Amino acid sequence: MTKAEIVSEISKMTGIDKAYVLDIVEKFMIVVKDSLTSGENVYLRGFGSFILKERAEKTARNITRNTTVIVPAHKIPFFKPAPAFKEEVAHAK
Repeated sequence: MTKAEIVSEISKMTGIDKAYVLDIVEKFMIVVKDSLTSGENVYLRGFGSFILKERAEKTARNITRNTTVIVPAHKIPFFKPAPAFKEEVAHAK
């Protein structure tokens, strides 16, 4: 499902104009990104959490050039679904 399809579905469910729904969805994504950028996790009860995971420094190989590269420690965004969310998806038809 794309963002446009999500906006269309929300618009149908609520009767709110698609342009307004699109603006709200985009603002939500901005808030989530800004929170993660500042190091703050986002918790949505019953849905899941947007969290940062720390990746340790590691050695990787560039097989094209046959060289070793050090990948520094870094953080990556991660979505962790809530137990209720996982349960509902697991038992969907």
